[in-house]
Amino acid sequence: MAIKLSRTAYEHAQQLIEAGHLVLDNRGDWGGHQPTAAEENEFIQEHGYREYSHWHLAINDEMAQDKKGRYEFPYGDFRDVHRCGLLAAESRAGQYGHREVELAAARLLGMLDAQR
Repeated sequence: MAIKLSRTAYEHAQQLIEAGHLVLDNRGDWGGHQPTAAEENEFIQEHGYREYSHWHLAINDEMAQDKKGRYEFPYGDFRDVHRCGLLAAESRAGQYGHREVELAAARLLGMLDAQR
């Protein structure tokens, strides 16, 4: 599996944070805050996979562009960047050895912490 940092998604997250589109929630909140499969499908239907990809810090280039599985490490709810989503992404990326994604999530968390 070839997981790579999505620079476009990383820059999208930075822009959202700078614009104040953020939720400063807690580590364990992601399970209740992340979009459901139905919400993801609705977003894709309305906006397409290109926009959907902007909400995921990594791309699995072994998957087709029109598959949800191509886009990994979600960080928001299609409106705001969630601290809990970034914490989950950073943790999972570190656990699976995706260092570039882990570091990107950590930098975004630093931006969020500066907003506090």
